[in-house]
Amino acid sequence: MRSALIVGACAFLLVAGCTGAPAAAPPAATATETAPVIAPGRPGEEARTLSPSEAATAVPPQKANAADVRYLQNMIVHHRQALDMSLLAGSRAASDAVKRLASRINDVQGPEIAMMTDWLKTEGQQVPDHHAAHEGMPGMATPEQMESLKAARGAAFDRLFVQLMTAHHQGAITMSTEVLKQGSHLRVQEIAEDISVSQAAEIRRMSAMR
Repeated sequence: MRSALIVGACAFLLVAGCTGAPAAAPPAATATETAPVIAPGRPGEEARTLSPSEAATAVPPQKANAADVRYLQNMIVHHRQALDMSLLAGSRAASDAVKRLASRINDVQGPEIAMMTDWLKTEGQQVPDHHAAHEGMPGMATPEQMESLKAARGAAFDRLFVQLMTAHHQGAITMSTEVLKQGSHLRVQEIAEDISVSQAAEIRRMSAMR
């Protein structure tokens, strides 16, 4: 009798275990806070926090406009003249400071020309040839000034080099400032900002050479 009761009790427990309601699943975790979305500003501008609606559609501008293309085409021409001027320093300058500056300009602006050329080709745009016109381009030395620089030697070369290169750098900064206002492509904006900063630093160096 006792064995029958035990077997019956076990059977009842098994049935109850199979037919009972399943345990409720734990509630799914939900985020109670959303991390802010920070949008970096254009070069020279501060970052800002985006609203949820802004964050959903925020995409950095990557479509070049005419100002972007024109800037890089002109800056290639501009840089080429800076290299022409700097290459003269090795055999004509008297000042070690002028020679070092000229070497730095070669080291920096040569790769920048290559980088800007690659960008234009990638975008399917024309790369200016080595005889491209530059009339009216800010800071460019005239043919007569270039001939005077080639003819100068020693201290006279140093003075004319610093004078012409300072004006040349100021012209590049003017061009960069314009594209920062008018351009739309983020990479071009970064290039313009880098050129402005580096050439402003070199203008300060040249001011100490006068």
